[in-house]
Amino acid sequence: MGVGEIAGLIAAIAFAVLAGFMIYPLIRLGKLFDQIADTVRESGEHAIPALDEGVTTVKQVNKSLEDVNRISAAASTTANNVGALTDLYGSFLGKPVIKVASAAYALKSTARSFIDRQSADAPAGQAKGE
Repeated sequence: MGVGEIAGLIAAIAFAVLAGFMIYPLIRLGKLFDQIADTVRESGEHAIPALDEGVTTVKQVNKSLEDVNRISAAASTTANNVGALTDLYGSFLGKPVIKVASAAYALKSTARSFIDRQSADAPAGQAKGE
């Protein structure tokens, strides 16, 4: 056996020892990849029902929002109708009532001033009932 053969044998033994030390981390790495694959598979199995529930929830929220939109549109229409009705009553009843109140106030003021003038013109004895 020559020096080259001995060196080759030593290199082969060193490579075998190095390969032996590398087997354990590679096995652990393989197990890690298996666990990652299982986790991804389980996540996918749980994610699909969650997504389905999310879609159902969004559909129900949209339906509720449509109902709210209809209700708010009806409330807006009602408010507009009440405003128009108030304007109608104001123009139909408000102006005549104001005119009647003005006439009543004018009549009251005139009557009061007439009575005050009569009592001021009357002699002092007649005013007291003498």
